[in-house]
Amino acid sequence: MAIDKLTIDTPEQVHLEFVLAGVGSRFMAAFLDSVIQFVLYLVLFLLSLTLASANLFGSGRSVWWYALVIFTGFCIYWGYYAIFESLWKGQTPGKRWAGIRVIKDSGRPINAFEAIGRNLARAVDVLPAFYGVGVIVMLLNLKHRRLGDYIAGTLVVHESSDRESTIFFNTPTKTEFALHQAAGLTLQEAELIETFLARRLEIPPEVRRFNGQRIADMISARLNIPPESRPADNENFLELTVREFRSRAQYR
Repeated sequence: MAIDKLTIDTPEQVHLEFVLAGVGSRFMAAFLDSVIQFVLYLVLFLLSLTLASANLFGSGRSVWWYALVIFTGFCIYWGYYAIFESLWKGQTPGKRWAGIRVIKDSGRPINAFEAIGRNLARAVDVLPAFYGVGVIVMLLNLKHRRLGDYIAGTLVVHESSDRESTIFFNTPTKTEFALHQAAGLTLQEAELIETFLARRLEIPPEVRRFNGQRIADMISARLNIPPESRPADNENFLELTVREFRSRAQYR
């Protein structure tokens, strides 16, 4: 079985490699998410039925209650995916279970605008049933994008393996070496470093060394860090920098 890999050239001229999620893994994620949505609808229905049978609402208040029920149902359908993908950096419970994630086509994490945009098109992608339009569109393009992905400029990729996650940081948790300049790092730069560190085992050794050197030099120049005051190993330098950034209050 062939594995579809995608290499993205970032504006910093760094090559990031991802494994694209196909129809199978995306269907698994959508199935679990649909089950969760169904359970939420069922709870809402049973709650409405219980309150109605108990006559807790008078004729004047029942209109407001029905309006609230309709609004809640609307939020479950339209807000479920957008809210989770915004807060969980491109994942829903189903996507997390299937080991996939939504990212921008630039390799960066998505924000709320991309999450909302790609899910507004879901109403078309699900037609006529079981994501018929979405599946057809995915099969007709090499990056397995549905209509919502085209609208929002997003891709769905597989997560890094557990082996990568366990060795994400090679440097000790506690070290006397500190980079106070890391406070000036931008969130986009931190995300670039973290993406490189998370994907480094998938990158050929020569490309990995080249990218590590390029990112380290770029960050050093941006933060005015002299080469002699940083660790000789570029990846250790990047690990220390992003760890220091993450420990500060401005990191979100």
